[in-house]
Amino acid sequence: MKSYTGEQLIAEGYKPAPAEYFTGKAYLKSFVQPDDNTNCIISDVLFEPGTRNNWHTHGSNQILMIKEGTCYYQEEGKPVQKIEAGGVINILPGVKHWHGASPDTAMIHTAIGINTEKGIVNWLEPVTDEQYKTEV
Repeated sequence: MKSYTGEQLIAEGYKPAPAEYFTGKAYLKSFVQPDDNTNCIISDVLFEPGTRNNWHTHGSNQILMIKEGTCYYQEEGKPVQKIEAGGVINILPGVKHWHGASPDTAMIHTAIGINTEKGIVNWLEPVTDEQYKTEV
């Protein structure tokens, strides 16, 4: 995977992700926003190495398509999974989970949120270092 700088990402249309929902640095590039005609949201998210988002849930399905790197993904009460580039995760409504990059490689996924009229995201507590470093 190529390396990225913040300046390159911003030039490519990415914006820094809200720091209160991430441990580490992440960048967002929005493609589709919900409106009166479209009830989905589609964005690319780049996670720098070791970056992960907080635990969270969605009102409807979220689909993650891993484009580059290795995604760490965990649902509450289950072990952390490694999902390689090309993998797809279909997260069901209300499932508490988190996702992020492996410790040594950046990761990019396309996030698709459907039925956004049911809510987009419910942010919860940060993922601890112990949870993140669980043997994968």
